[in-house]
Amino acid sequence: MLAAGMPAAAQRPPARPVQAPAAIPAQAQAQAGVPDSLTVDRLIWSAMTAVDQANQTGDYSVLRDLGAPGFQANNNAATLATIFANLRNQRIDLSYTLIVVPTLQFPPAIVQGGLLRVRGTFPLRPNAIGFDLLFQNVSGQWKIFGIAIAPLVLQSQPSPAIRR
Repeated sequence: MLAAGMPAAAQRPPARPVQAPAAIPAQAQAQAGVPDSLTVDRLIWSAMTAVDQANQTGDYSVLRDLGAPGFQANNNAATLATIFANLRNQRIDLSYTLIVVPTLQFPPAIVQGGLLRVRGTFPLRPNAIGFDLLFQNVSGQWKIFGIAIAPLVLQSQPSPAIRR
């Protein structure tokens, strides 16, 4: 998966090394509750939109600016362009993720450091889109702290045997 600011343990499968985010200030680590499902979906769709627009324009500064302070400190626009180059070069249109409800692999959860982790897929054809997202609550707003997105090959269902 492509990753920006994701801790190595959060990435499945392992990606090339990405600079780890800076330590989270103690006050930012305060446990915020898991947001409701509508808010979680909005966060997912917002992240997908930001990456899609960055890929379309080649301008990753807005994606960077939408991130939490640790994400911004460790990812400049050029770094993000490099991280998402493969996705961009494959011409993966992430806008289709905006019309599909994501399928979560496990319930959203607050993980180490007070981060909200959301992982799942968008069941699109011919390729599903997998995502693994981390958000940090900054002054009452969830901001991108880590992001991994990758197209997934869906396994086709075997055709039933036909007897003649």
